[in-house]
Amino acid sequence: MKNKIKVIKTSMLQNAFRILLGSAMVFAGIGHLTFLRADFQAQVPRWLPSDPAFMDFVVLSSGVVEICFGLAMIFLVKHKIKVGIVLAIFYVLIFPGNISQYTNGIAAFGLDTDAKRLIRLFFQPVLILWALWSTGALKYLFEKKK
Repeated sequence: MKNKIKVIKTSMLQNAFRILLGSAMVFAGIGHLTFLRADFQAQVPRWLPSDPAFMDFVVLSSGVVEICFGLAMIFLVKHKIKVGIVLAIFYVLIFPGNISQYTNGIAAFGLDTDAKRLIRLFFQPVLILWALWSTGALKYLFEKKK
């Protein structure tokens, strides 16, 4: 028997923020593929192979994934809880790139001081909560826990 996810009604504000986050993901994904490519390459964790072709592959493939997530956030309304949970997991998985940028003192995206890079680290949990809250996944997870 399939485990169905309960339908969670989201407010107009949550829907607006879901669409906004989805749009930001599409924009970031396009940036991976085009005008922000070098900045995103600077975020590839330094413990991964430093071959330029590999780093470019990581940036390009994550850009495609981000575009897909963005479109899913906007258009897959019937699956928004699943999309929100998977997007939150994605944000956790890419966090080592932000940590690497901070620990290695890499300037990208205008983050040219350790203080700016450190402050940025605190925005990742905001994105995780945004993905979960705007899709109703946060409420779903809390109700499932009970």
